[in-house]
Amino acid sequence: MKKTLEFRAHDGEIEDIALGPDNKVVTAGRDFQCCVWQQDQLVTGLRWHENLPGIPDKAYRYQACRDSGTFLGLGTVTGSVAIHISFSLQRLYYVKEAHGIVVTDVAFVPESRPGRELLGGHEAALLSVAVDSRCKLHLLPTRRSLPVWLLLLLCAGLIVATILLLQLAFPGFL
Repeated sequence: MKKTLEFRAHDGEIEDIALGPDNKVVTAGRDFQCCVWQQDQLVTGLRWHENLPGIPDKAYRYQACRDSGTFLGLGTVTGSVAIHISFSLQRLYYVKEAHGIVVTDVAFVPESRPGRELLGGHEAALLSVAVDSRCKLHLLPTRRSLPVWLLLLLCAGLIVATILLLQLAFPGFL
């Protein structure tokens, strides 16, 4: 094995590292940060006090991370578990103190046939393991979204309504 890249990712030790799609790397460090990297460039990151304001950042930190491609699963020293969207780090799921103590690892249920059976109608499933000797399954409900045709129809209606309002407000506009 040859080293191909070296850079400073965190101040202090790295607690966990996960490889994601498109050559992205996710790191969780003792500096209370979780970062997504493309080569040696920071793509985006989470800082504990920005993600969960009001909770002192010196008492908590990210401990474990996994990136499924679409989602990033995180476990913390306090036993909390979260799921974020990989590219924006928007939080979709959070359970404060899901475990009694440190989450040592998290893993997404694979999208194999047995994995899909566990998922049921949910978008993702994350397993968390902690020092409390428990393994828990966290199910992310399927997010609702508008169909593209409905969105286009709404946009067209908005444009027509705007033109009609302008015509009423300023006769002879068109």
